[in-house]
Amino acid sequence: MPKVLSAVACNLDVNILAACLPLMEESRVEAIEWSFDALYKVKEMPSWFRELLTAFSNEKRLIGHGVFFSLFSGKWLPEQESWLRHLERTAAEFRFDHITEHFGFMTGKDFHHGAPLNIPYTTTTLNIGRDRLKRIYEACRRPVGLENLAFSYSLDEVKRHGTFLEQLLEPVNGFIILDLHNLYCQLRNFDISFDEMIALYPLDRVREIHISGGSWEDSAVAPNRSIRRDTHDDAVPPEVFQLLEMTIAKCPHLKYVVLEQLGNGLVTETSKRCFYNDFLQMEDIVRKNSNESNTPDPFLPLFPLSTGPVVEDMTLYQQQLELSSILESSASYAEAMHVLTQSSLANSDWRIEQWEPYMIETAVKIAQKWKK
Repeated sequence: MPKVLSAVACNLDVNILAACLPLMEESRVEAIEWSFDALYKVKEMPSWFRELLTAFSNEKRLIGHGVFFSLFSGKWLPEQESWLRHLERTAAEFRFDHITEHFGFMTGKDFHHGAPLNIPYTTTTLNIGRDRLKRIYEACRRPVGLENLAFSYSLDEVKRHGTFLEQLLEPVNGFIILDLHNLYCQLRNFDISFDEMIALYPLDRVREIHISGGSWEDSAVAPNRSIRRDTHDDAVPPEVFQLLEMTIAKCPHLKYVVLEQLGNGLVTETSKRCFYNDFLQMEDIVRKNSNESNTPDPFLPLFPLSTGPVVEDMTLYQQQLELSSILESSASYAEAMHVLTQSSLANSDWRIEQWEPYMIETAVKIAQKWKK
């Protein structure tokens, strides 16, 4: 195992920066993860923030995390082409150690407003995902990775996710960000054990781990169940630290453990102090499980890559638009389920007949939260 670095997700947000500053002043932050596509509203990056990124870049301690690419959109969108060109320019300015993206496709008509939701695991989506990952690699020429998803509609999806990730990443010899709070959401929402779940992931492909917090939401359609949501707006729960302790030694190529929290959860001095303490607890776990070694970087393509015409599937794209519309407009689970059964998704690869009612209800809430 290479030396594992304790990192923070640090973006141009006053609350995040204020929470990170004490850790940086104490020289505890060994790397930073930057969501390079989240500055779309900023006309010009402040010089001091550019200097911060450059300092970590020069030490090969800067990693890039994409949010808005919408990897599995069935149609190739102009915004995706623009995203790649932006990545190409940014990667020329900063030396990223690797680049990552979220799994799923984004709901919402506006490219920058949506939530990543799951897709059917088919040959079609596999080919689309592989095509997009190759294009990301061509734009950055750095190791490329994907983050495991926090949201699934069914236990069957949960159990198939790790294998599908491995198949996706194979052509680019990519890696996985194992987000342990996302894993925690799946464990709790589908009553599956950690041992059963972790055995379904190719842990030799894990180069980065995320830890974060989230929230609970009561279900109206399952009165005795609370849904764990990956909202990133609270401190890291003890269970996620336990997952880190149980997982870290299982990942032979792990290089980064990253603490994430959104700025809207770091407004008060108490929340900032909790963030500081969470980092120290993470740092302690990392230090106990990290040994310096000269393991070569295993996550660059093994063979030259080539991309032909963009892979698209208009049937999938229309189904994605239809699903997004249903989720964004339904007043309840019952209405969403009724419309879904009358839609093109019924009796299809989406397997809506297996979807858990409380997860459809949750998908409605997620989509409507992000709808603008």
